[in-house]
Amino acid sequence: MDFNMKKLASDAGIFFTRAVQFTEEKFGQAEKTELDAHFESLLARADSTKNWTEKILRQTEVLLQPNPSARVEEFLYEKLDRKVPSRVANGELLAQYMAEAASELGPTTPYGKTLIKVAEAEKRLGAAERDFIHTASINFLTPLRNFLEGDWKTISKERRLLQNRRLDLDASKARLKKAKAAEAKATCEGDLWNDEVDKAEQELRVAQTEFDRQAEVTRLLLEGISSTHVNHLRCLHEFVESQTTYYAQCYRHMLDLQKQLGSSQGAIFPGTFVGTTEPTSPPLSSTSPTTAAATMPMGPSVADLAPPGEAALHLEEVAPPASGTRKARVLYDYEAADSSELALLADELITVYSLPGMDPDWLIGERGNKKGKVPVTYLELLS
Repeated sequence: MDFNMKKLASDAGIFFTRAVQFTEEKFGQAEKTELDAHFESLLARADSTKNWTEKILRQTEVLLQPNPSARVEEFLYEKLDRKVPSRVANGELLAQYMAEAASELGPTTPYGKTLIKVAEAEKRLGAAERDFIHTASINFLTPLRNFLEGDWKTISKERRLLQNRRLDLDASKARLKKAKAAEAKATCEGDLWNDEVDKAEQELRVAQTEFDRQAEVTRLLLEGISSTHVNHLRCLHEFVESQTTYYAQCYRHMLDLQKQLGSSQGAIFPGTFVGTTEPTSPPLSSTSPTTAAATMPMGPSVADLAPPGEAALHLEEVAPPASGTRKARVLYDYEAADSSELALLADELITVYSLPGMDPDWLIGERGNKKGKVPVTYLELLS
């Protein structure tokens, strides 16, 4: 008990001495031991690394989980060392609603079939999103969080200890200075003040040794920030790789969905025209026209989306659609490359329309009883 009381009193005395020294430094009444410029630069770099790591970590969490309530819930589970329950992705929830809507509204109707197709795509998107979040959390967020909760806490602890050692050192310097000043004034009690000076010098040597030792420990930890940067760089590359994989998967899923919807849309809405009518200069090749201002693409459907096994196009069996035919003025002469194409003369008027699965660069043209494929770039569509 006596030992504990003595230790408590000693700790209280040290704390009081440090508080006095710190206060006097703040008011400019005491000298302060300055660290060297390299050490100060290491401290500044460490502080900057910690601050930006926190910001990047928080914003990445927002990117992966925009819902703040869900982020708070996940944070609490982590602090309680409990497994975070699996959460349904927004895309998967949307897919569920679409599938249920298709079942209730009629899965065999055009709308119901499209809902089912979109639901399947959204489900795949949701699964890809969940995989991306899981991968990014392990490969990117976890290393950043480990640095803040591990390495940085160790650095902060050693920096506080270094600050205490510096306060002890400066307090010892102040006591030695006061003892020497008192010794110079005293003439009759020289031996007494000599003892005080010797004691203050001994305390100063001990404080200087402890300060130097702690400064070296802290310096080594601060220099380790370079290794932290290398580790975070590797994690950043892995994050970019996982993000690239995620968006590539999303692109493939949406491209497949677009092709499916384009094929079905062409069957439901044949002969849809979209384009401008400004004439352009003649293409360089009459057999392979390139894209120009006058374009008439057919919605999303293209030739390679035709159902497997579909019969080849026989123009004599093709009938114009009930809607979607338009008049077009021929801009330039065109010689037919084969019997499936229609030769054109500049300034003549023809009737044009499109069919599901056709190349968007071509249309079916009719002039009297003649019929054939015509290139879009040679036409000016009229209202």
